[in-house]
Amino acid sequence: MPSADLVITGKRVVTPDGVVPAAVAIAGGLITAVGDPGAAPDAARRLDAGDAVVLPGLVDVHVHVNEPGRTEWEGFETATRAAAAGGVTTIVDMPLNSVPVTTTVEALERKARAAAGRATVDYAFWGGVVPGSDRQLAPLAHAGVRGFKCFLVASGIDEFPPVSETDLRQAMTRLAELELPLLVHAELPGPIARAAASSAAGDPRRYASYLASRPRAAELEAIELMVGLCRETGCRIHIVHVSAADALDGLRAARRGTLPLTVETCPHYLTFGAEDIPDGATAWKCAPPIREGENRERLWSGLAEGTIDLVASDHSPAPPGLKCLETGDFLRAWGGVASLELALAATWTGARARGRDVRDLARWLAERPARLAGLPQKGRIAPGCDADVVVFDPDARLTVEPTRLRQRHPITPYAGMTLTGVVRQTFVRGTCVYDREVFPAGAIGKWVR
Repeated sequence: MPSADLVITGKRVVTPDGVVPAAVAIAGGLITAVGDPGAAPDAARRLDAGDAVVLPGLVDVHVHVNEPGRTEWEGFETATRAAAAGGVTTIVDMPLNSVPVTTTVEALERKARAAAGRATVDYAFWGGVVPGSDRQLAPLAHAGVRGFKCFLVASGIDEFPPVSETDLRQAMTRLAELELPLLVHAELPGPIARAAASSAAGDPRRYASYLASRPRAAELEAIELMVGLCRETGCRIHIVHVSAADALDGLRAARRGTLPLTVETCPHYLTFGAEDIPDGATAWKCAPPIREGENRERLWSGLAEGTIDLVASDHSPAPPGLKCLETGDFLRAWGGVASLELALAATWTGARARGRDVRDLARWLAERPARLAGLPQKGRIAPGCDADVVVFDPDARLTVEPTRLRQRHPITPYAGMTLTGVVRQTFVRGTCVYDREVFPAGAIGKWVR
């Protein structure tokens, strides 16, 4: 093995070839070798992970940082400290809810300036597709965005309106030429409007009222539309935060047809069931909504079989007033779950209970997200990759205390839950950025372009 600045050894190192005893040699911020622990080279620094699992640093491709413009919701400093504490070494920031939204090169440059010198972990950016933005796609691609995001239904902010089928066809034709993916919030407004018209207004404090307002048909029809446009244009599409397991049959068929289609779900859809959400508990509100426990189990099956490719947090925080915590009004509350720091533990808690292992974690939370975002140097413990490594105790347990979370506002549906799996240390490009509640390196994160 070549000389190294740092060597991390462990009995359970998760590599692309399996979980093995290994020594990971690191020099110049890169993994230079992965080999037998007995052949590890001398190094200025050494870390023995012992019985802990050594995971590749996680890549979270669905994070709403909101800076600049709405930093009071969340900013790069707080979001990336939460990421580091949760084993996430790279985030990909969504083009909304910042001001301005990331639909022009100028807006991207403003966002990059806001992040510079404030991020504990590495970061990249998605651009936005809104009506009339076709001419901005190529300049944004050349400026370094990893792909583009759109909404088919109102996003919740006026600055990022939804796109029509005509808008989609134009944008997807251009993105196919640019060879970049389109990430889609797949709900259509028609079924939502029909649900509102066909039922009397329910008690806004009842979770059942909110669930009924976002029917499964909104997802199913949107996914059907996107599959058809994917087939027509050849554009790579990624369906974000699938919540309706009824969509899995259509997605399986599309995948068998070798369409360039990938799918994600989120920890909250894999953890909670609608029947267990108390009335007035708006910390659980998100869109699409958390559905029934039976639906959750089918999502787990879809993830296990590969119909769902990956798990991303959809970290979407908001101040307490916007979450309507005092009134418990689901229909008025901002829809978003802040779980960047807890995504690994929440996913592992459910996965372990269903017989999955840490290799699945690496695949769902690191390898496949890095592939989606076009980051080949991230998401794997392999020679030539960035030395992004997490020392993870898969047997330790934690009880979620909201005030101890690093996100800007201590609002979470996981409050009081006991989860399994604790991050001990997180390394970004060979530098320890999180070490048992301490952030020793400061803001070393950089834009991965």
